[in-house]
Amino acid sequence: MNPSDIMKLSGLNGLESISSAGSLKNPGKLTRLDGYQDSILSKEPSTDKTESFDSLLKSAMDMINETNEYSNQAGEAELAYAMGITNSTHDLQVAQMKANISLQYTVAVRNAVIEAYKEIMQMQF
Repeated sequence: MNPSDIMKLSGLNGLESISSAGSLKNPGKLTRLDGYQDSILSKEPSTDKTESFDSLLKSAMDMINETNEYSNQAGEAELAYAMGITNSTHDLQVAQMKANISLQYTVAVRNAVIEAYKEIMQMQF
């Protein structure tokens, strides 16, 4: 296969100006590849601060709701075990651990947010 055959391959449009390594000395001759997009350069950073705060608040509310669900499931598992509906201590312990870990995580996130708020309030401009 010779170099002219390579240029005929699909997806290599725009490479006609490169015929040898010598042509790389003059980058002005290079042309843009067809279909190539600078995705990093074309994407503009989001300047909407309310969108990021909204997503953060929604995420926090989802975390609280999920913690509440796990707590309710643990309560239902305790009640089912106490009433004799189920005698699986494994399921009871798993439900309790899910609720406990979720609550600990939620409290840790809350504490981090409160600390960040306190630091922001102590800033002097």
